[in-house]
Amino acid sequence: MLDFPRWKVLSIVISLAIGVLLSVPSFIPESVTARWGLTGLPRVNLGLDLSGGSHLMLEADTADLAKQNVERMEELVRTEMRRASPPIAIGDISTTGGRLSFFVRDSGQIDAAVERIRTLTQPSGMSGQRDWNVAVVDSTRIVLTPTDAGTKASVDSAMEVAKEVVRKRIDEMGTREPNIVRQGSERILVQVPGLQDPAALKALIGRTAKLEFKLVDLTADPAEVARGRAPVGSEVVPYPDNPGGVPFIAVKRRAMLTGDELVNAQLSYNSQTNEPVVSITFNSDGGRKFARVTQENVNKPFAMILDGKVLSAPNINEPILGGQAQISGRFTTDSATQLAIALRSGKLPVALKVVEERTVGPELGADSIRAGTLASAIAVLAVVLFMLVTYGRFGIYANLAVIINVFVIIGVMALLNATLTLPGIAGFVLTIGAAVDANVLINERMREELRRGRSITQAVEHGYKEASRTIFEANVTHAIAGGIMFLLGSAQVKGFAVVLLIGIATSVFTAVVFTRMLVSQWLRRNRPTHINI
Repeated sequence: MLDFPRWKVLSIVISLAIGVLLSVPSFIPESVTARWGLTGLPRVNLGLDLSGGSHLMLEADTADLAKQNVERMEELVRTEMRRASPPIAIGDISTTGGRLSFFVRDSGQIDAAVERIRTLTQPSGMSGQRDWNVAVVDSTRIVLTPTDAGTKASVDSAMEVAKEVVRKRIDEMGTREPNIVRQGSERILVQVPGLQDPAALKALIGRTAKLEFKLVDLTADPAEVARGRAPVGSEVVPYPDNPGGVPFIAVKRRAMLTGDELVNAQLSYNSQTNEPVVSITFNSDGGRKFARVTQENVNKPFAMILDGKVLSAPNINEPILGGQAQISGRFTTDSATQLAIALRSGKLPVALKVVEERTVGPELGADSIRAGTLASAIAVLAVVLFMLVTYGRFGIYANLAVIINVFVIIGVMALLNATLTLPGIAGFVLTIGAAVDANVLINERMREELRRGRSITQAVEHGYKEASRTIFEANVTHAIAGGIMFLLGSAQVKGFAVVLLIGIATSVFTAVVFTRMLVSQWLRRNRPTHINI
């Protein structure tokens, strides 16, 4: 137990030295490290409650998602009926009431149509219930109705994708350590430390970025369009910047191309007017589709529609080849940049609306940091004095372990790119106080062994050996509690749990392994005949 060869001593010292060195950048202002050319060093990030920033609660528009699901199923049904052999002729599809219904023109094909449509439905969850119910009404009409299980699975999947899209957009802004978590089944909590402009944040992450290219319906009556009516197979969409003056336009319901086939979007400038535009690049499939559609519709106008509003409706003068295009509108440089970010990160699968908004000023965080630093300093000083008075030399070893442990915790947090929050400071202070628990157990055990008449070496060896079991069991229970808090707790509770879990691991190493090495080296070097403990 007390045998420490040179390689083991070096490994312990080097490990702790690395931990201490990793903590150093966190104590130096970023402006100073940047001046020294040391940017990119690992450092502890400060949470929203310490550095200030923006807090948003986003809620999904489930009605919009349900509408999208019906539209997606409509497109799948049309495609599946065309692929049938022989093709199955159907009447106009109705999407009223959140259901999808249509007539099969040849009643003899009704069974084949039902069989092909059922292949489009999927099981939802473990119940085996499918996401759509398929029923035949009046012998020739097929009705598809979304099930509760299917709706729930659709919302859950859309929220997971939405969370990642929001994360990508915020990362593109260059912010550090945003906290993006789901709250319940239909909400997403967004906290961005250091960002004091919630309006810009809302404009970016609240944008659905659903980009569509649709042909303009030239057969539509302008008077009917002004009343919000469009021919069968078309729809009326807002066109705020319509040169014709009417703020609406009729377009075909089916999209020629969507933003799903984009691979890049960048801010650029129109070579003729020097106005900001967004240059987009399609993937190979999208490029071929765009080229084919523009070849088939030369001299016809098409609309670029973003989030349900027409940006522009230019005329196709010639086939557009190469898989590239430009989105123009009344953009500023900032708005074009935000649109490019939104398109690059992908469209939101469901519209999100802000239901809660807060801005935390940096002054509150500065007060919290000062209070936390003071509390940590007082905790360290109190622990140091107690251990020194109570255990003498062995208290000094325990105090060295506590001080080094403080730096190692910060170093590990920096290495893991963890975020320190106000509850995390509470966990930090608690960890400091509990860091000497192991040394108290070890020292008290050594006292017992000395009272039993054992030699100094035997008392020290048995003290560490027998106390280690208790120390291990106690810290395992703490780690289990911390792990549960991290997995199931809110963002604030997770901040506490992170510091607690890191502190448990580092304090056991410093309080047991490091102090045992120091005691072993002292005993081998001095061979005392009496110790005060």
